Amino acid sequence: MTEQDDVRVGVLSLHNSKETKAILNAVEDLGHTPVWLRRENAAINIEGSEVTVEPEVDIIANRLLLSNTEEPAELLGLATTFNRIRPMLNEPDAVLTAIHKFATAATLANWNIQVPDALLALSNERLNQGRARFGDVGVYKTAIGTHGGGTWKVDLTDPVNPKVGNRQAFLQDLIDRDETRHRDLRVYIVDGEIIGAMYRYAPDGDWRTNVALGGAVEDATDDMPTEARETALYAADVMGLDYVGVDLVEGEDGWFVLEVNPTAGFKGLHEATGTSAGPHIAKLAIETAGGEVDDGRVKELASTLDDSTPSCKPRSALSQLEDTPLIGYIEDVVVSGTSGSTQTLAKSDTGATRTSIDTSLAAEIGAGPIKSMTRVKSGSVKGGKARPVVDLVIGIGGRQHTVTASVEDRSHMDYPVLLGRDILEHYRVDVRRRSDSEDRNLDEEEEEFLE
Repeated sequence: MTEQDDVRVGVLSLHNSKETKAILNAVEDLGHTPVWLRRENAAINIEGSEVTVEPEVDIIANRLLLSNTEEPAELLGLATTFNRIRPMLNEPDAVLTAIHKFATAATLANWNIQVPDALLALSNERLNQGRARFGDVGVYKTAIGTHGGGTWKVDLTDPVNPKVGNRQAFLQDLIDRDETRHRDLRVYIVDGEIIGAMYRYAPDGDWRTNVALGGAVEDATDDMPTEARETALYAADVMGLDYVGVDLVEGEDGWFVLEVNPTAGFKGLHEATGTSAGPHIAKLAIETAGGEVDDGRVKELASTLDDSTPSCKPRSALSQLEDTPLIGYIEDVVVSGTSGSTQTLAKSDTGATRTSIDTSLAAEIGAGPIKSMTRVKSGSVKGGKARPVVDLVIGIGGRQHTVTASVEDRSHMDYPVLLGRDILEHYRVDVRRRSDSEDRNLDEEEEEFLE
């Protein structure tokens, strides 16, 4: 291959996921130049009416995790800017529709693709007027969410809210043929071809099948029903995505599309099928930009999930510590459930693995329903105490986190919410800062424990 044949494939990704690394490593292994577009190195320059991208690339694979950010419009604008200058896989317009679950459902329904019945309403009154048609139990989702976060199976004899925190929410029919073990089907498609499919089974005590939540997987590539295969391919085509995970579930009336995910993970797919999507996405990017690849080499590379640190990772201009938001030992937070939101005080505890919430506060906001029980170490109690756990949305300083929190009686404690490492891993804690008092300082023992 001559130097002129080399394709510079940029992967637009501000995070360190296995998928981003796998795509970049595959580009290099296929004989082309990977470029990781990150905060540290990316810039767009306009000078004398000429627009340039730094670092220079020929094509961009969009891997921005829009569902994980409080302001997805900012990142969509960034992707759109890049897309005005260079060709892009998973263009922003298609991704915008895909990350909004109700927009996805409406789009697919307009193209006669079967989706569960659903209702999105902007007012509390209208949403609850329509909830009876979903029966006693239904699915309640935030329109934008990720890794199963913001998805609840709810008792619809009680009212629900049209928003969770600042995210729009909606109701959806619960489709489940197997009452003993819930499963769905994830089909991964690249450039209109299925590269792998897997059945995903919900873990014990839960009904959601996401691998990120501990769901089990099983290869379905060769034996999935024809109807499911054709529905998945049609959905990917309608959504206009170059690579996508299509999630389906089987109901009494056939297969329904639940969601389409433009940044679907590879870990579960590789575990189930022995195939990584990374090399296939790299191949599509290279060939779209006019380069050539060896198909045999793509197949060979796809047999492993190479998530080692890519050689092209830019050096960080800022340390991770400097770039991490700062919160106080006692912090104002907004806690949200299916029936309401409220502002309260939370204590940071780096010694706690899981966030916890007071029982009465959880009931007030509709945090739940209880999805399972967990054991929590507690003083001298051998084996720890069993506590219920629920999905909880916590807002801190404009950022929003969906976590699985334990529920306990904290009425004898000063603060109804305790922030565990599941949230604190995203922050630095200033032990001298507390929202409940400007003057009160921590004693030396507390400072030493937290630092």
